[in-house]
Amino acid sequence: MIMATKTTRKRKTRSKPEDEIASSLIDAVCQRLAANQRVRRTLPAKGRLHIDRQLPFLCVYRQPPDHEDAGTERLVQGEASYLVAPGAESFRESIASFVRKVVETLSSEFGAFLVVEIWAATEGGKANDPAVPTVLPTFTIHAPATAAMTRTVEALEKRLKRVKVLKQGVEVNVVRDGQAHPPDMPPLLTKAEASERDCSFIGIAVPPVFRTPGSTAEFPLLARALRRSLSLALRQAYFEFARSRTTHRPPHYHTLGRKAVVKAVWDIDRQLAAVSNQFDYLLQLTPVNTNGAWKQFQSERFENAPEFHYRPLPVDPALLKRQLYRIPIERVEDPALHRLFQEKQEELELKLTMLRDRDTPRFLFESLQLFGGVQDDLLRLAKDLLNELSGKDHFDKARKITAEGFAKCAEAEFDFYRQASPEFRARAQVTSDVSGLIVSRGKLLINTDLNLSASRVPALLAHEVGTHLVTYFNGRTQPFQQLYAGLAGYEELQEGLAVLSEYLVGGLSKSRLRQLAARVVAVRHLTDGASFIDTFRTLNDAYEFTQRTAYNITMRVYRGGGLTKDAVYLRGLQAILRYVQTNGDLNPLLLGKMAVEHIPIIKELQHRKVLKPAPIVPRYLQSAEAIERLERLRGTDGSVLDLVSQPLTKNGFDE
Repeated sequence: MIMATKTTRKRKTRSKPEDEIASSLIDAVCQRLAANQRVRRTLPAKGRLHIDRQLPFLCVYRQPPDHEDAGTERLVQGEASYLVAPGAESFRESIASFVRKVVETLSSEFGAFLVVEIWAATEGGKANDPAVPTVLPTFTIHAPATAAMTRTVEALEKRLKRVKVLKQGVEVNVVRDGQAHPPDMPPLLTKAEASERDCSFIGIAVPPVFRTPGSTAEFPLLARALRRSLSLALRQAYFEFARSRTTHRPPHYHTLGRKAVVKAVWDIDRQLAAVSNQFDYLLQLTPVNTNGAWKQFQSERFENAPEFHYRPLPVDPALLKRQLYRIPIERVEDPALHRLFQEKQEELELKLTMLRDRDTPRFLFESLQLFGGVQDDLLRLAKDLLNELSGKDHFDKARKITAEGFAKCAEAEFDFYRQASPEFRARAQVTSDVSGLIVSRGKLLINTDLNLSASRVPALLAHEVGTHLVTYFNGRTQPFQQLYAGLAGYEELQEGLAVLSEYLVGGLSKSRLRQLAARVVAVRHLTDGASFIDTFRTLNDAYEFTQRTAYNITMRVYRGGGLTKDAVYLRGLQAILRYVQTNGDLNPLLLGKMAVEHIPIIKELQHRKVLKPAPIVPRYLQSAEAIERLERLRGTDGSVLDLVSQPLTKNGFDE
């Protein structure tokens, strides 16, 4: 009989937590920095080091050993060079050694170095309670007494004063005491060590408005806004320090932001694009029976509102929302990218809700959330255009082009762009289940009944191909998929730029501008409660549009239950005209699909070398005539109406 023997296994004992940073790790980090390689390391006790590349600064946060300091750590995590370190006494010597070696390595590259340490100020009762606006929260800058740091400190102070907390301003105190470290912790380096290594220190005590007073509960939206504002202020300080104290000459303060993008960011970008790519929002809201509904409407003498039919939804909105909100956007450390991703997540959720509520009364209210309505000033402009411009112009008398003819023109235009870039893979498709022209994911869809003036072809090619398709394929070359899918709210700027392109090629006709104005009037009628038939009759009778044109405009606005998107064409043209008149650069707008408010972030990401130059330039921006028209707009103060009424001069729109 064989006796079973009991196998004894030694119970694994937990290793004692490290109470110092290994010298081998410090050496490895400094070797990478000396070679200008990125460093991203996890340190003991939940510490973290991230240094993008060789930079003349380091932003430091030390975790208090005796209490929870909720939210403060994240204030530094968006920086291109930061250290989150344990503040326990057992780590002090190794942390000091770590910082000393990093400073030595990078100071030798730049001739000087800056350490900015951040900590949460004592709560101070009402002064740091964001719910009490009567006492302003206070940032305290602890600066060295030396005059050599004056410009750096002033740059930091000036930008911090622009911070808003729940629409309220802040106080900024500058204390030149040289105590640039938390009051309950020793300095990272002694004065002698700092002087020997040409290292300067600045400390910032941040009011803890990002959490409930006396608690660890955070205010996540307020904290996010504060991180973004603080990051911009820090970048201004780094920039001034680099230019005044080091050999480094950054061309712009944004170039001192992050260049390296971590894996979590690519994953989140990919997941958002995966959700967006599962449905084509505009195609799902385009009736498939536009022509049939028109014939029925016409046969009934325009007495009964037409009934529109739509494609079946290819997704379950509820399930896709679940997938959408599983995306961990909170993992994005970079404040600028976090903002872009969160806005897109919220927009996709609203679009899915609209698809679910298609053809219901709820749809209109959701459309107003997404695209807005028509304000009185835009309505006045639209009515001025309708009343002052005649309904006919020479473009309308030209020979006509069919859908097949326009498709051939589009293919010839595609060939031009394919020669410029192999990334341009557009296709044209003639189909009966779209209205007019629609660009959808790199395809130009053309309605079979399309019949337009030959003189309109260059303008439409500039609009649909040179703008919508070029920005789509330019976006596909960028590291972020959101730039081809479209950043949140991109439609207004995109359509404004597209209509401007019509002007630049000399194809913005009076009848086209009247059409855009009529869309605005139709949207206002919709939101004021007018019926389909009332709006149709107003366009046909009061503004003298043909019955078919009045039907097409009304159909576009009333589809789905009331889509206010068509107001963005004229509103976007207004915005892009002001942008150009104030010498705005069109090049950043070509990188992909974005909103006006994203332009500063796009420029920032360009400065940081996160985004690449656009490989495809629209044909209309390669034309001497178009460039001349664009330049004549700069410095003027004319209105949209003047684009089609009078020639331009630098003093306005005059004869």
